Amino acid sequence: MVATELDEVRAAAIAALEAAGDLTALEAARVAWLGKRGQISALMQRMGQLAAGERPAFGKAVNELKDEVSARLTARRATLEETARGARLAAERLDITLPGWPPRRGSLHPLTQTRREIEAIFQRMGFAVERGPEVESDYYNFEALNLPPDHPARDMQDTFYCGPGRVLRTHTSSVQGRVMARRAPPIQVIVPGRVYRRDSDHTHSPMFHQVEGLLVDREVSFGDLKGVLQGFTNQIFGASLPLRFRPSYFPFTEPSAEMDVECVVCGGRGCRVCGHTGWLEILGCGMVDPNVFTLAGYDPQAVSGFAFGMGIERIAMLRHAIPDLRLFFENDVRFLEQF
Repeated sequence: MVATELDEVRAAAIAALEAAGDLTALEAARVAWLGKRGQISALMQRMGQLAAGERPAFGKAVNELKDEVSARLTARRATLEETARGARLAAERLDITLPGWPPRRGSLHPLTQTRREIEAIFQRMGFAVERGPEVESDYYNFEALNLPPDHPARDMQDTFYCGPGRVLRTHTSSVQGRVMARRAPPIQVIVPGRVYRRDSDHTHSPMFHQVEGLLVDREVSFGDLKGVLQGFTNQIFGASLPLRFRPSYFPFTEPSAEMDVECVVCGGRGCRVCGHTGWLEILGCGMVDPNVFTLAGYDPQAVSGFAFGMGIERIAMLRHAIPDLRLFFENDVRFLEQF
């Protein structure tokens, strides 16, 4: 009677395993037959009802049944896993005969494009490109440019200090002293690069880009400066854009001026970008102060020169009529793809 019952349990367990169509159903069958409360475990609990002489043979038979069902379970699980893997691979299969997605080609950032255009214009005029460190000494950033420690114009710079005597450069003018310290006149260079100031709004950024220009030789005049800058604006904006020079002040140039161009956003009528003046300042310039020459070891009676500095963001804004400088740094692909 016991053997017949075990044969029936064996047949039912195997049938349940074979009927499981997926791994979830197979797990349910395992719990029903091999779990702690499953039917094969229930058989083991009946041993207490048998005579002492019958228990060894019954226990052996139940254990053999359990091993056989476990082996069938393992085999069935392997089959279902292979079937599931095949179905998943079939669903993920790629049709290699279809045309592929073309890779999206990148392009230069508009600020990089503008910087390269500015460099090319001045290189055609004979200027060489110089570079300098962004973490600069206080001496080259200020003192070599006629700004001693107690000079009030230092407050104009809104400087990031990064240690005793070290700053994030506030202008690429800091490279002037480095160039003059290692070279004798004539000098004709531009210095593009990143600069840093504590300022942020629709026309200012804590990090922005400048191009410094320096020309040192004998008998250099303010007329030479105006001629160079007029030639630059004609090439970068076109000869039709009105411009003007206004007297200004910089500690490292004397006399000093700022150059304005007509606001391209409003056409000179006045708007938020130009402060409702109709004009936008694009650069500062002037004749190199004799004190700067003296600090560099030059004889201010023997040489003269001019310097200028412009913001690359400002030039790019004017060229493309962009009203907010922050667009350059937000990395909105819809904006960048227009360039």
